[in-house]
Amino acid sequence: MSTPKIRFKGFTDDWGQQKLSDIYQDIGNAFVGTATPYYVEEGHFYLESNNVKDGQINHNSEIFINDEFYERQKDKWLHAGDMVMVQSGHVGHAAVIPKELDNTAAHALIMFRNLKAPIEPYFLNYQYQTDKAKKKIDNITTGNTIKHILASDMQEFVVDVASYEEQGKIADCFKQLDSLVTLHQRKCDELQKVKKYMLQKMFPKKGEKVPEIRFAGFTDDWEQRKFHEVFDGLPNNTLSRADLNYEKGEAQNIHYGDILVKFGDYVDATTEELPYISDKKLVDKFSNSFLQDGDIIIADTAEDETVGKCTEIVGAQGKKLISGLHTIPCRPRQRYAPKFLGYYMNSNSYHAQLRPLMQGVKVISISKGVLQDTKMVLPQSVGEQGKIGAYFSNLDNLITLHQRRHDTLKEIKKYMLQNMFPKK
Repeated sequence: MSTPKIRFKGFTDDWGQQKLSDIYQDIGNAFVGTATPYYVEEGHFYLESNNVKDGQINHNSEIFINDEFYERQKDKWLHAGDMVMVQSGHVGHAAVIPKELDNTAAHALIMFRNLKAPIEPYFLNYQYQTDKAKKKIDNITTGNTIKHILASDMQEFVVDVASYEEQGKIADCFKQLDSLVTLHQRKCDELQKVKKYMLQKMFPKKGEKVPEIRFAGFTDDWEQRKFHEVFDGLPNNTLSRADLNYEKGEAQNIHYGDILVKFGDYVDATTEELPYISDKKLVDKFSNSFLQDGDIIIADTAEDETVGKCTEIVGAQGKKLISGLHTIPCRPRQRYAPKFLGYYMNSNSYHAQLRPLMQGVKVISISKGVLQDTKMVLPQSVGEQGKIGAYFSNLDNLITLHQRRHDTLKEIKKYMLQNMFPKK
């Protein structure tokens, strides 16, 4: 007998425990065997392990089967409220069959059907996501390279059981959390698509002098210039990770790995946590290349075609910023509106011409020399530059907002999973 740490008001009774075989009349395998001869482009959705992940059914990939094969599995059709669990690969991931998938056929999944006792299936579904349940499933898992669990073992699997009313409240709580997580992830994905689309439309295509989409009041052609006409090069530095730390120091560093993975089209030095250079001699050595607002730092090495990705410096006032190993730092010869160059140089409008200039197989690089004659098409109006930079910056802020809310809700869910079910 046990109870969780966090409970809804009004519930004080101890929880019990039951074997799944005491809850479900049928615990067994869906069809196991070769189904590929029955695949069709349009037909009956065939539920597979790829569609069951993190407590939900997804349609990231879809397989369809013909009428004949579907009808042959009639005695194994899943109905709304039934449960399935992955038995090979990412074992233990489970999901409840929703109303829209009533009468669904499945492949190579463990099926839980025909209740013997009142149970809220979503209550069990969330229980399987707790650390306690995952460890118990891991203990009955076999295989080294590919993990497996057996339907017979799941028949003996013991779950914690609250009153039916409490089960419902717990299930509803987590369903609402999941809905919010999904909402913010969807918003994030939609905004990413908007950004990708607008990056293609708000900068000129190859051979053109104006973009397809512009802000009202701007009609002049954009000016084509070469890279060396736009930028002056700054001295290359040889600072490596070994020269850095995350304690206080004389100066801070922009590392090429962070440009590729961590930073966006610009890096705000007032908010970003940057590594320090504590060796005063090193700082003095590179004092003639401190970065300023508007400077562009290009990563000259990567493992893929992201090489050439850049970040624009903002918020550098009063700071000593130094670029590190495998970066190409450069400074605009004239003033450009904040953040414009960062977005432009990472857009396909500019970056596409770097691909033929890249060298290497496993590690790809691009040199400072080959950049010099690359073409840049830029608006002459600082006002237009500013509107473009602000537009994409606002988009990024919205993306970050939804991503943070998504991540926070995931952490809340994780915490509640460990505290709304008994730990022992």
